[in-house]
Amino acid sequence: MVVRVFVAGGSGVLGRRLVPQLVARGHEVTATTTSAIKLDLLARLGASAVVMDGLDAASVGEAVARAGAEVIVHQMTAISMAHAGKPDIKHPDRWFALTNRLRTEGTDHLMAAAEATGVSHFIAQGYASWNGIRAGGWVKTEEDPLDLLEGTAAHVGLKALSRVEDLVLKAGGAVMRYGAFYGPDAIDDQVELVRKRQYPLMGRGAGYSSWIHLDDAARATVLAVEQQARGVFNIVDDEPAPSSEWLPYLAACAGAKKPMRIPTWLGRLLAGDQAVVMMTEGRGFSNAKAKRELGWELRYPSWRQGFKEELT
Repeated sequence: MVVRVFVAGGSGVLGRRLVPQLVARGHEVTATTTSAIKLDLLARLGASAVVMDGLDAASVGEAVARAGAEVIVHQMTAISMAHAGKPDIKHPDRWFALTNRLRTEGTDHLMAAAEATGVSHFIAQGYASWNGIRAGGWVKTEEDPLDLLEGTAAHVGLKALSRVEDLVLKAGGAVMRYGAFYGPDAIDDQVELVRKRQYPLMGRGAGYSSWIHLDDAARATVLAVEQQARGVFNIVDDEPAPSSEWLPYLAACAGAKKPMRIPTWLGRLLAGDQAVVMMTEGRGFSNAKAKRELGWELRYPSWRQGFKEELT
C-alpha cells in the first residue's frame, strides 16, 4: 500500500536515511529543508523537496497542504554546527535553543496543519538514551518515567520532548524515542573530541546509555508509517551499556588513545550536570516493545558492531 508521507526535516542526519528507505518501499515522499541549496539533495533521494520554515505557521501550513500527505513524520531539529554552532554540552539549554523551539512551536504548527488538512497519522521524534528515571534497574521500558533533570540546564529540552509525547499521544500518533544516533555525519563532533582526548570518563563511568544506528532508526520509522503505529517506542539497539564500556571502545575504533578519567566534581565543573548524569547515573532502554509490536529487526544489534564498521 502506497502512503503519502510528509517528512519535516528531511535533510537532517536521520531524514537523509529515512527518505530513501520510504521511497524504496514505494511510498510518495515530500521532504522539507530550511535551505534551498539542499533541494537537489532531497530530489536525488527520491522525494518531492520543499523549503519550509518550521517556526513559521504559514510556511508549515502551506507546505503540508500542498503535499496532500496521509502521514506527517516530525524530524525537525537544529543541532548541526550550521544551526546551533559549536556543541556546548555544559549548556544544553543554549545549544538546543532552536531545536527546543522546533519541538514546541514547530510541533504545534505541524499538528495544526495536520488537523486543518485531514492528515490521519502523526509520528514524532523522541529521545531514549541515558534519560530513564534514576531509580531501580539500569534498563527501562516505555512504562518507566523519563528523567527531566529538573533544576538543571537540560530540563528545558527534556521538558519540550515530554510535551511532544503528550501532544502526539493525545492525537493518536506515535513517538519514536531514538537512542543516541551514530552513523554518517551523526557523531563526527564527538569522535573529534575523543581523538583529542577531550571526552573523558567521569567517576566510575557506571551510567548507562542506549545507541542506535541511523539506518536502524529509519527502518523502525518506516514500519511505524506503514503500520500506523500508535504509542511510544524505544528505538534503541540490543545492548545498553555503561560509559566505562562504550567510550573506550569508541576511542579504540577511532584510533584514539584511551579516554582520560576525571572525578565527578571536575566533570560537573567542566561539562555540567547532564554529562555527569549520563556518565555516572544514566539509565538505558529496552527495545523489546518495538521489536515485538513493529516486527523490527536491526542491522546493527550492538553499537560494538556499528562503531567498528563506521570508524575502522
